[in-house]
Amino acid sequence: MKLAEALVIRSDLQNKISELETRLENNATVQDGEKPAEDPKELLSQLDRALEELEQFICRINLTNAAVQNDGKTMTELLAKRDCLKRRLGIMRDFLDCASIPTHRTRANEIIIRSSIPVSEIQKSVDKQSAELRRLELDIQALNWSSDLME
Repeated sequence: MKLAEALVIRSDLQNKISELETRLENNATVQDGEKPAEDPKELLSQLDRALEELEQFICRINLTNAAVQNDGKTMTELLAKRDCLKRRLGIMRDFLDCASIPTHRTRANEIIIRSSIPVSEIQKSVDKQSAELRRLELDIQALNWSSDLME
């Protein structure tokens, strides 16, 4: 099985677990004399099985991510770089949005508001980092589809 397939299965298991959680909550209480729509014991059993399977996939995925390399960096390192780059870009885009908001004056004696940074220069840097993120995402996807999941 390829790493990419395991990631899809992990996502499916996480969704299934969320659905089981909702179903458990929906069947936690009933009116006196009524039966729940679904047997909570069976739902708990399904939840346990799904969590055990998820744990196994997470372990195998993490082992694979620690072993697979691209240009001397492990997948774990690439994922950490991607996550931090995404976070940085999100912050920078929000910052640029704030710095780019034009202010209008209705009278000449009003306070003048100016950007505290050179917006166009920083936007160029953000654009370069966005391109780096796209390349990194492509490298990660290529590794996901070419790497076998470890046992």
